[in-house]
Amino acid sequence: MDLPVCIVIPTFNRAHSIGAAVKAALSQSHTDVRVLVIDDASTDATATVLATFRDDPRLCCIRLATNVGTAGAKNLGILLAGERAVTFHDSDDIPHRDKVLCQSRALNIRDIPADPCLNWALAGQEPGSPLTVGAVLIHHALVLPDGRQVEIRRQISLIDDVFPNLQVGSTIPGDWTHVNSGLFHPDVFRRLGGFAECIEEDREFRNRLILSGEVIRVIDDILLTKIETADSLTQSAATDYSSVRRIADRRRVWAKVEHWLATREVAPEPIHLPDLAVADVSRMGLLHRSGAMSTEGTQARLTRLFADDHRQSA
Repeated sequence: MDLPVCIVIPTFNRAHSIGAAVKAALSQSHTDVRVLVIDDASTDATATVLATFRDDPRLCCIRLATNVGTAGAKNLGILLAGERAVTFHDSDDIPHRDKVLCQSRALNIRDIPADPCLNWALAGQEPGSPLTVGAVLIHHALVLPDGRQVEIRRQISLIDDVFPNLQVGSTIPGDWTHVNSGLFHPDVFRRLGGFAECIEEDREFRNRLILSGEVIRVIDDILLTKIETADSLTQSAATDYSSVRRIADRRRVWAKVEHWLATREVAPEPIHLPDLAVADVSRMGLLHRSGAMSTEGTQARLTRLFADDHRQSA
């Protein structure tokens, strides 16, 4: 049986693209998919676009009262996905219709042997022991604002933050195996927590995932197209790769890598949303609390969310 999946789509002021992203998510060939859109307090017509999908019983839209950022929106999706495997799609991502099905089946394979020819001790595994896959990543195509399309493929899962000397000659610098379109077993979030509060949250989570020894499979096919526009976070002057904010966040990520190199320790990142304020939920019955690592303040907020819904339903 294929693992049930929750597709989390964080969005902020993307009325022009969110409809296509939701339609693509609901059109997945996987037969047990729920789609959770986290509207991060958009001020444009995002709510109006999402309302056109209100009759689909697989879709739940959460509109936040205050903006929490991309990492916070993803973390809320993790907390409300229950025991489903979780994948993340950006609001301008167009996945192949079989993306989630391929990932779910790859994630569900168990008892893969740890080949003794590899140094499994570095990942905390015994040679010859059965492995449990924690995440399934994919390759993707990237459409740039100038019209170029680049295939993002990394056959060897290197980490550019640890081995920059192996990145020379890449069309796009860095090992951009995107974790934000990966599929994750819910146990991963129990062990590692969620995304760090920064705009380099994908890079930080990718590093934590790999350096902690999680078993990762990479599907060789391109199963998603990412479309970058002038107002994308990586293109905007305020948040692009040369921005003051991103440089500062990147240095924080590198400091964690330095700590790992010195100690081989990876600290989890408990989800922290103590000021969570939800303005509206379209289909509360689809939401279930997960076992993801989170702070007491965050748990209290979730308890209040479900209690408020219970009182309104009574």
